[in-house]
Amino acid sequence: MREVVHARGHENVSAEHGSTFEITTDDWLTPAGDCILAVEADRAPTAFADAFVDACRNRDATIRATLTATTDEGDTHTATIVGRGHPELSFENERSHVGRTSDYVDDRTVLVDADAAAADLDRDLVDALAAGADLRVELAVEPADGGMA
Repeated sequence: MREVVHARGHENVSAEHGSTFEITTDDWLTPAGDCILAVEADRAPTAFADAFVDACRNRDATIRATLTATTDEGDTHTATIVGRGHPELSFENERSHVGRTSDYVDDRTVLVDADAAAADLDRDLVDALAAGADLRVELAVEPADGGMA
């Protein structure tokens, strides 16, 4: 099962945070937001299907975030971050999607134990986002039994 979010980069994207990455529905970004990869997301976690949310609430579920940045020139840069689910994931936030390398959960968290954070992303992808590239975020959950939900 998959959920897709579209957003866009911003001139203040630095992707320097070592333990999280974030996509926000906000239309602005200050330099202090060093985990934020994109703004103006067209969906918030509250918009995700109940079946997707339920599948993510299993510690043994694998959640993949595939990030694809597309520049105005048509160049694409892709990264995949793999994490897992957690029983306390609520998907109740109306603004932000946050992936975490830790197992901390709040209403913004969409995956935990991620194998990468903002600082780990390829700098070409980050540069494209800082130049305002469009970002497609595909979240895919694989249930504990190994089949795609």
